[in-house]
Amino acid sequence: MSDNSPMSLVSAPNSPTVRADVWLWAARFFKTRSLAKQAIDGGKVDLNDGSCKPAKAVEVGDVFRLTRGEERMEVEVLALSEKRGPASVAQALYRESEASQKAREEAKAQRKLVGAMAPPGRPDKQARRELRRLKGSM
Repeated sequence: MSDNSPMSLVSAPNSPTVRADVWLWAARFFKTRSLAKQAIDGGKVDLNDGSCKPAKAVEVGDVFRLTRGEERMEVEVLALSEKRGPASVAQALYRESEASQKAREEAKAQRKLVGAMAPPGRPDKQARRELRRLKGSM
């Protein structure tokens, strides 16, 4: 790829590694590089079954385990990039494991069930008036 492309992938002869926080930002797991750095420093990111630091070198074939909120993912690095580009190109940088996809779908379904059983939020204006009428008639 040329340098004028929207996203230049790092090739083996030039630079075989990229910083972990830069790769996570380029792959669009985090909106900014500083958010990626905060997640790594906060222990939300593991690299190859070990802890990770923001400047840790990432290579093709490495495996990230990410936690974002209630979402947990396991992704394998397929390509390296130091530049953030379109989402379609960023998705080519990694592959999520099937077990990770299945676990995320199950967790999503579980959250949906729990949300349906949760009590409603604050009453709106009409519901507050109805509550006042009920309490006043007692």
